[in-house]
Amino acid sequence: MTFVARHALWSDEQKDAALRVRRIVDEKNLEVIRLAFPDQHGILRGKTIVASEAIASLESGCSITTTMLAKDTSHRTVFPVFTSGGGFGMKEMEGAADVLMVADPTTFRVLPWAPTTGWVLCDLYFNDGRPVPFATRGLYRKVLDELASRGHDFVAGLEVEFHIFKLDDPHMRPEDAGQPGTPPSVSLLSHGYQYLTEQRFDQMEPVLEILRRDIVALGLPLRSVEVEFGPSQCEFTFAPKKGIEPADNMVLFRSAVKQIAHRHGYHATFMCRPKLPNLFASGWHLHQSVVSRASGENQFMAKDGGEPLSAFARAWLAGLLDHARASTVFTTPTINGYKRYRSYSLAPDRAIWGRDNRGVMIRVLGDAGDAATRLENRIGEPAANPYLYMASQILSGLDGVDRKLDPGPSADTPYETKAPLLPKSLRDAVSALKDDPFFREKLGPEFVDYYTHIKNAEIDRFLSEVTDWEHREYFEVF
Repeated sequence: MTFVARHALWSDEQKDAALRVRRIVDEKNLEVIRLAFPDQHGILRGKTIVASEAIASLESGCSITTTMLAKDTSHRTVFPVFTSGGGFGMKEMEGAADVLMVADPTTFRVLPWAPTTGWVLCDLYFNDGRPVPFATRGLYRKVLDELASRGHDFVAGLEVEFHIFKLDDPHMRPEDAGQPGTPPSVSLLSHGYQYLTEQRFDQMEPVLEILRRDIVALGLPLRSVEVEFGPSQCEFTFAPKKGIEPADNMVLFRSAVKQIAHRHGYHATFMCRPKLPNLFASGWHLHQSVVSRASGENQFMAKDGGEPLSAFARAWLAGLLDHARASTVFTTPTINGYKRYRSYSLAPDRAIWGRDNRGVMIRVLGDAGDAATRLENRIGEPAANPYLYMASQILSGLDGVDRKLDPGPSADTPYETKAPLLPKSLRDAVSALKDDPFFREKLGPEFVDYYTHIKNAEIDRFLSEVTDWEHREYFEVF
């Protein structure tokens, strides 16, 4: 009996999808398949397997070291993996032991930019069939299951800003291979500032068209391709999808964009605010709603005039605001992302909502009888792990519903309205998470301690560096 069968890991849909995968591999003469899983940062890791071996491993799993789960954003291992419990307090994580990547066949794709290459997303399991508790895709699935048990599905639409540059020098000399390595030297594709002008779009169209063609060929639900306000900045938006699909789409989209761009001599980055002159910060706005599993009806839609949201949606909105500070470590998980929260900008700086106002954290879109009624959370950065971002939204929203919270009135002057300020730094965000016992209860102390350990390791490394600012400030005056 296979590992998948022994532990009943696949649904009927996944079993049917596995048959299709085998057929596609034969029909298209695929030579290799990439088995990938999203790590704690939402970065895809995995192995490339010869197609025949990959097909054989679909139901038996493919081993991968647990150190993948022990790394910060520099890819440094920040847990003492060779001590008792491996720094995780778990025997299974000791000594860089293996876990199994088990494919989710419903995610299988053929990569348009990599000839004869298949790709499939995986989940992580211990050898006894238990899900690895630090794997964020599995964590998000548990949150979705809780929502489903109440008769609801989560719906999310993606609105993602990022930068694309011409790659001038990738800095591939041996002395550049640090951890992290020297970032590439780049130049602009457009000067920016002419927001949504056709002139700026046409300047960037050659690379945008390359990306658009392959993103559509991947089967991602692309809606629009736009130039943003900043130099060399653009935005892709995607149609709303249910459940785990939008999170899967986000990790595949980011990885695809970076790979495709690099193959054509460009550098794409989802870093929030690159340290280049005149650049603007990028955000990831998450459009969300909840639909009934039975009827498909939007639970956020108001039935009567006068209110833009149903009572359910108002309570959900209040939950998002109530847990905004604690959830910021999931929506904005990098040190750099906090450079975006500025007053009187197109980014939020406090936990408030408003009707169709781009200065608030939660922008309410819709009206009575509008089936497209939704909340647009403008807090996130494009580097966020989508499984944690979306899980934080569902858990916060449900808590608001359970406690019948009231979000208060719409804030029409978002940068003057009295409200809790968002964290000013990643350190503040980690502290806010620790001060809110809610996520510790919902995600489990094991995961929260694990995640904050990684974030604190990044913060400590950052604080140990001497910055340009310090050198300018103190080198001459003292």
